[in-house]
Amino acid sequence: MKLLKVLVFMTAVTPALSTPGLAQDNRIDTVGADAPSLAAFGPHAIGVRTLELLNPQQVDVTNSVEGEVTNYYDRRLAVEVWYPATLAAGQVPGTDYSTETRNVDVLATLHGRAVRDAAPDSSGGAYPLVILSHGYPGNRYLMSHLGENLASKGYVVVSIDHAESTYRRQDPIASTLYNRPLDQRFVLEQMAEMGADGSSFLSGLVDADNTALIGFSMGGYGLVNNFGGAVNPDMINNAISPPNELLEDHSSRNRRYRRNLDARFKVGVAIAPWGMNSGYFTPETVAGLDRPVLFVAGSVDGTAGYVEGTRAIFENAKGADRYLLTFEGGGHSVAAPIPVPVEVLKAPEQRGAGHYTDGHWDSIKANNILQHFVTAFLDLNLKGEQDKGGYLNDSWQGFAPGSAAELKLEHLGKGQ
Repeated sequence: MKLLKVLVFMTAVTPALSTPGLAQDNRIDTVGADAPSLAAFGPHAIGVRTLELLNPQQVDVTNSVEGEVTNYYDRRLAVEVWYPATLAAGQVPGTDYSTETRNVDVLATLHGRAVRDAAPDSSGGAYPLVILSHGYPGNRYLMSHLGENLASKGYVVVSIDHAESTYRRQDPIASTLYNRPLDQRFVLEQMAEMGADGSSFLSGLVDADNTALIGFSMGGYGLVNNFGGAVNPDMINNAISPPNELLEDHSSRNRRYRRNLDARFKVGVAIAPWGMNSGYFTPETVAGLDRPVLFVAGSVDGTAGYVEGTRAIFENAKGADRYLLTFEGGGHSVAAPIPVPVEVLKAPEQRGAGHYTDGHWDSIKANNILQHFVTAFLDLNLKGEQDKGGYLNDSWQGFAPGSAAELKLEHLGKGQ
């Protein structure tokens, strides 16, 4: 008998969201006056390129039917790549990004400081890789504020458009449940191959053996699974799961599950990871996480859950060294999404605005806090900068007095 769970994946639209802290001409690079110190951009100029990756002969979840032959197709993923760059004479920092939004009738133009197709700067050697994985639905620009920010600090950042999980095409969740961990591993492999390809702009620029994965919501689901948190076997035949027991590939019932994981994922940032409060993970399965993770959550997350969701993963992931940053009063969309685009605010009834906003936290402030802690966590774990460990405790190093109010940071070591 299939177990049916009623799930809500996105927060409701919040009315009257036209305050300055939510949208300032669609800048994705704003660092507020009250931002913690590590939110500031780094010394590198930033380049950006858009690529299309092709993963041939993958399972076509959407067009496969229970009890019938499973279909296959060539799976295409658009990605945005930000990287340290060298600007030519006359090149001025700044670019526009045209993007679909949660309101599928609205296109937005975002503004950042990267330069399209700028020459890579390999003078610092190969840089660690960061992979950004959006929620359901989303797209590669949902966390673009992190993309530019981290590239300026000496990282190559690739952000994925997960097919069948975007604003334009949001297929049933079964496709995302199956494909999300695979997409993340595939993109890592593609970046590694380009880094070793002398004809690629990433040649010698990216150190894919030293990779961080940052996942929001369903991106966090994929992260948990790729870091050793197997899917609960009881959910393989759930009503929203893919047909023909395909989800067994990611479950503890599959003896090859752990062998399929990629050791090049060294650390992760899981923002409101989905799956624990809905039964797809259990305390027993998340105990298998075996790499450092920074968990980030709002304390009133009604989608992924807090006490029974992100906090439960944090507390039970005893095989990993891990942190939990809590935005008190924050919901599911706190910190990860860019500020709501002004085009969405101008649309009738501001439809789709709640996808980007939080009812309690200012978007820019929350983005800056996330940038600060992600920088400290990645610099410590991927670059070995031991002084950054001082930012990962409740001394609130880098914050102005009083500006860390309503934040909570906890740490549990491996085995705790």
